[in-house]
Amino acid sequence: MAEPHRMWEVLLSLHLVQTDQDQPVFGGWRRRLRPRLPSSTGLLTVLARPTGYSPDFLTPSGDIPDLETGIDLLLGTTRTKLKTDIAELARHRVLPAWVGEIADGEVESLRRLAGALRAYHREAIEPFWPGIRHHVELDRRSRADVVASVGFEAVLAGLHPAVRWRSPVLEVDYPVEQDLHLDGRGLVLVPSFFCWGGPITTLSVDSATPMLVYPVERSPGWAANTDEEAVRARSLTALLGRTRATVLRTIADLPQVNTTDLANALGISLAGASQHTTVLRNAGLVQTARTNGAAVHRISRRGSALLRP
Repeated sequence: MAEPHRMWEVLLSLHLVQTDQDQPVFGGWRRRLRPRLPSSTGLLTVLARPTGYSPDFLTPSGDIPDLETGIDLLLGTTRTKLKTDIAELARHRVLPAWVGEIADGEVESLRRLAGALRAYHREAIEPFWPGIRHHVELDRRSRADVVASVGFEAVLAGLHPAVRWRSPVLEVDYPVEQDLHLDGRGLVLVPSFFCWGGPITTLSVDSATPMLVYPVERSPGWAANTDEEAVRARSLTALLGRTRATVLRTIADLPQVNTTDLANALGISLAGASQHTTVLRNAGLVQTARTNGAAVHRISRRGSALLRP
């Protein structure tokens, strides 16, 4: 199963951090993140305001398994595309002079933009990635089940109240009127953790394969972390190692998670997830049971005590 689209998650989270929308779901994330936002985030918010147009080059199309792949594609954007996108942005608001350097494809300006993306991702996305992956994976599995049992048209019809399938046309509520003809290119559905509000869809008109970005269901409190918890997290990492500490926290956050889902949430191999859970179980930090032939894990009292203040 493909990774969540890192560049879309970066862009849509940038929109969210600048607002107080959907506070029950994203309020804890904002409270934790805002004091830690790198100063270079200001470069990004100039390009990506919470409403209106954001340059298409910030979300390159294609298979993007990690941030660096996305940044490489961004840095490879043609000067024509950069100029077109910045010109569209300038139609909506006054831009600082340095944005013109981006439009001209100046290498140093693009490198500063890439550095700002990395710094923002490090604070806003990376610490929460296992949970983001888990929610997106659950959505993908649910849609796959619908395809298998009813068919792809049922997936399109059930994506969101703002999306309506009227064969052979997919109608999407959108702030501007536009027609997109696929002409045999297909349509990529992109489930997104940070997609919010309405309209909830984005179509890349000029890409090789247009994309439809839609929100997944999220659990309130998914980012409920405090400064004290951050200190404890660093101590736990020092004690168990980064990956094993993340495994323990993920099992605590995802009760009754099986080994396959755990591996998918963390982006590690099935064998690696099994090895880590074995070590944690032998240490008395997790408990494992067999359910329908799968190993299902939950945090033990000792593991919970280790995570508590």
